[in-house]
Amino acid sequence: MKKLRIRDLNFELFISEGKIKERIAQIAKEITLKFQGQDLVLLGILNGSFIVMADLAREIDLSVSCEFLKISSYSGTDSTGEVKSLIGLSADLEGKNVLIVEDIVDTGISMNYLLSELSRHNPRCLQIATLLFKKQAFRFNYGLDYVGFEIPNKFVVGYGLDYDGLGRNLPDLYQLSTT
Repeated sequence: MKKLRIRDLNFELFISEGKIKERIAQIAKEITLKFQGQDLVLLGILNGSFIVMADLAREIDLSVSCEFLKISSYSGTDSTGEVKSLIGLSADLEGKNVLIVEDIVDTGISMNYLLSELSRHNPRCLQIATLLFKKQAFRFNYGLDYVGFEIPNKFVVGYGLDYDGLGRNLPDLYQLSTT
């Protein structure tokens, strides 16, 4: 099993790049069917979603525009429980189909904040796509429209997700090692 060390923590291979790309292609087909003949705004949540969003955008067979918003609720390996809006939205979303693209939804605090803020922009449709979902950590009852993988409540790194800014460039996903 592939292992690696980032700063003071050990990680082991969790989900391979091949499985990730295969699942993203499946989700893209579902999105293409859902929004067939319509325009779609992909709204990536930085920093983590940039790789997922790039791969997803290339697989969707629609007219797609890409926008980004940056928020933060993490410090190290733990959620702070507070959302800080760091970079605001510049696009007009009124009457548009908007798909929020996230790398991971765990407690749901950040997404709850986003849904509240983005609904004020009166989009025609507001949906959520996430590569990873930590159902055990989730505190809310809103639905996620497209989920790549449901994972246990363990810290993961790679494929856009980081540990103190490192590991985003890893092509596979790694979970915190217990050994």
